[in-house]
Amino acid sequence: MFEPTLSDGVLQLHSPNTRWLSTGYSGGFECAPAAYNITVPEGWEREDIDQYSRERRDEAGFETPGPTLLTGVDVKHARGAVLGPVVAYATVGLSNPATLPADPEDTHEGNKSEAEPPEVGTVNIVVGTRRSLTDGAQANLVSVVAEAKTATLLDIAGITGTTTDAIVVGSATDGEQSEFSGSATEVGAAARACVRESIRASFDARYADSEPPESVDAARYGVVTDQRADVFDPREP
Repeated sequence: MFEPTLSDGVLQLHSPNTRWLSTGYSGGFECAPAAYNITVPEGWEREDIDQYSRERRDEAGFETPGPTLLTGVDVKHARGAVLGPVVAYATVGLSNPATLPADPEDTHEGNKSEAEPPEVGTVNIVVGTRRSLTDGAQANLVSVVAEAKTATLLDIAGITGTTTDAIVVGSATDGEQSEFSGSATEVGAAARACVRESIRASFDARYADSEPPESVDAARYGVVTDQRADVFDPREP
């Protein structure tokens, strides 16, 4: 299950009998025999994303449908990691980093421009498990993956993510059922480790011959969430 094939800038993760949950464009739950991560060219501006995704899959020789993520990162930099019943694949590009300072008063100026789309950014993660997860466990695994992504990116790059990150989680429909996927479970713990290792490996591959942004300030499309929300006590009217 979750077997990778790379062709013409398209990474297919083939996995029959799988239900996916995607946070990407046109996401949600979907039963499909594969999931995809597709590299888009510099200056890409297509708005018909479904049609574009089908075209790219067809051109790469992949006829099966499935949830699809897009990235400016060359998918040759995708890296996988496996532990127990879980496997993860990641592509990492940090041209459009985002960060959430614990103290909004202590922020950088940051480049908050949204005038142009990011060219080589996005952290895309596809995680698959041989377990059959309930709806709640599969949705919770998305949050486990996001937490692991954030912790890893903070460690290696000092950011919490990028402005276009996406996650797909695949669950076997014919596997042993798991009702829980938190970090203390076998599935959750394995997912955390796989995400950490795949992100680190893809980061090293992507930036083997170039330097990532030194900070959000230095990035072309950096975003700092420095707004303050109003705090209230729900017991008070």
